Formats: sequence, C-alpha cells, structure tokens
Amino acid sequence: MIRFYFHPTPNPAKIALFLEEAGLEFEAIPVDTKKGEQYSDAYLKINPNGKVPAIVDTDGVGGKETRVFDSSAILLYLAEKTGKFLGKDEDRGELLSWLFFIASGVGPFSGQAVHFQHAAPQPNDYAINRYRREIERHYEVVNTHLIGRDHMVGDDLTIADISLWGWIDRAPVVMKGESIPLESYPHLARWFDFINSRPAVERARKILASHTFKSEMDDVAKRALFPSNFPR
Repeated sequence: MIRFYFHPTPNPAKIALFLEEAGLEFEAIPVDTKKGEQYSDAYLKINPNGKVPAIVDTDGVGGKETRVFDSSAILLYLAEKTGKFLGKDEDRGELLSWLFFIASGVGPFSGQAVHFQHAAPQPNDYAINRYRREIERHYEVVNTHLIGRDHMVGDDLTIADISLWGWIDRAPVVMKGESIPLESYPHLARWFDFINSRPAVERARKILASHTFKSEMDDVAKRALFPSNFPR
C-alpha cells in the first residue's frame, strides 16, 4: 500500500491524480504546512527536505518499505512500479525531457511567480516581472508543442501530462490579473480542458479537499512556509 503525504498544493495534486488514474490502494495523510508539520521529526524521516508530497510504499522492491520524495521522483517511481503512464519505449527520451522541463521550469517559476505576486511582504517589481515573463515563456513553449496534440508525449496519458496538470490547474493564481489566464495559449487551454475532464481528476480533487487545513497566514504560517525570511 502507498502512504501518501499531502497538502492541497500543485505538487501533491499530481500524485493524487496518478494514484486515482492507476487505481492504486493508498492512504492519504495530510501534512499541514502552515502549522509546520513538514518539519516534525517523524516527517523529516520520510522527506529530509521538509516538503510535500512524499510517499511510503509499504511493498517496495523486494517487499522492503520504501520512501520516495519530490513529485517527479514519485511519478517516475510509481509509473515504473505499475508499468502505467510511461508511454512507449521509443518515446522515453521525449517523456523524460518534458517531465524534467516541468520539474525545473514550469514548477519552480510558477511557484516564484505566485510567491512574489501573492505572498511577498513588499512588492518587488523586478521579481514579479522576471518570474511572470519566464512562466509566460514556458507556457508558450508548451503551447507550441501541443499544436495538433492531445497529450504531451505520444497518444496516451503519461506522467508528463499528470505533472503538467498539477501546475496548469493553478494558472489563475500564477497569472494574477488575467481574467482568462490561458487565453493567449489556446493549445495549452485545449489540452488542460481535455485532461481536466477525466473522471480521475474529480476524485483527485476530493482527496485534496478531504482535510481542513489551516488557512490563516499568521506568523507561525509565515515561518513555516518561508523559513529563510526569518533569523535562525
């Protein structure tokens, strides 16, 4: 069985979608990051980086309990374990390229765009411009790639689609001020609607909404989410 540690944010959302698409047996365990639960001794044994998501596979290789952290690592691990959503062998290089493009580009730049537009204590025009412009460039790269395509790689759902969905689902937050955030990216918007219509998406959303997390952005939450902003 998979123990899935989550908070309702983009990277855990990817894993929730994979688990539902694959029909795996799992236990969803909330980690309230605004309360700092990601820094508990018990959780740091699962993910030393103190982030979500993470999983523990109680039936790993050789029957050994296995921990995996970082959403891309988890997607690859589960896809290889189940043999699902890896695409065709001849598309392996393409799959890995897009998976790591999302991991190193779309994800972190989206996260920084969100931070500087919504959470930074003081406006920083340079940072907002840098991260917004770069995420817009990433969106355009994917938009161009998706011309004439329903999936990121090949003709079927893969972990590249699942990974991208987690972040494009937050486009309204990333693209602050845009009433239709994907209006300039019609092929990306079409792809998102196509993926978003899958029945497993609704089930994944229910997992993410299954626990009431702390909502107040008080000093405890700020220290838990942005520890580098505070003296040690």
